[in-house]
Amino acid sequence: MRSPGIDTLLELNGSILDQEHGYWIKIEAHAVDPSADIPHGVRYSLTLHNPSGKRILGYDNAHGVKPPKKFKFAGQRFTYDHRHRHASDRGVPYEFTDAHQLLSDFFLEADKVLEDAKRR
Repeated sequence: MRSPGIDTLLELNGSILDQEHGYWIKIEAHAVDPSADIPHGVRYSLTLHNPSGKRILGYDNAHGVKPPKKFKFAGQRFTYDHRHRHASDRGVPYEFTDAHQLLSDFFLEADKVLEDAKRR
């Protein structure tokens, strides 16, 4: 059984959403066979970009990242749900509960990043 909202997330695949002042959001989502790394059966990438195209926020499980040093296997790379809090952030764990929550969390954080950008 699919997690709630997976179909919505998959329908958004390929969407580019204008956020005004040159900022934009890109959504990628593809159904995959559930695995230990991707138990919810969707590989996704939700990213916010600045006017020059640089990613300034991202939520994804589309690539491997090194786990934080507190994890037992910190020298290895694993694919897991994570988020990039700024342009140079290599990724920190994100707890995927369902796709609706993922979308909500991403858009709430994107709004905060855009508000911060307006104030600068």
